[in-house]
Amino acid sequence: MAKSFGKLIRKARKDKGYSQRELAKHLGVDFTYLSKLENDRADYAPKEEVIRGLAKHLNLNPEELIFLAGRIPHQYEEILKENPQEMVALFRRIRESPEFAQKISQAARENEL
Repeated sequence: MAKSFGKLIRKARKDKGYSQRELAKHLGVDFTYLSKLENDRADYAPKEEVIRGLAKHLNLNPEELIFLAGRIPHQYEEILKENPQEMVALFRRIRESPEFAQKISQAARENEL
């Protein structure tokens, strides 16, 4: 089952012992907006800076959190713009072939070590 952005940050917030008001204050956002994020009911995905703040305060991987929120990290936008045809082909292949996606993911994790 896929985890949602909201469920992940709610669980991490509770695990860290923050109230919504406390965490929202650290992030510089209204606690009602944080509540909407946690319930996956925000009208728009948070800005990358807010997501990175959440990741920092909740000890989560910022890039994974950015992707989970439906955004693309700024450092990857240029790669997409420079290689649009290749990216379309890659994303299509990943969507159509879960096995291919697993192989790429495994290879990427092995190269991080």
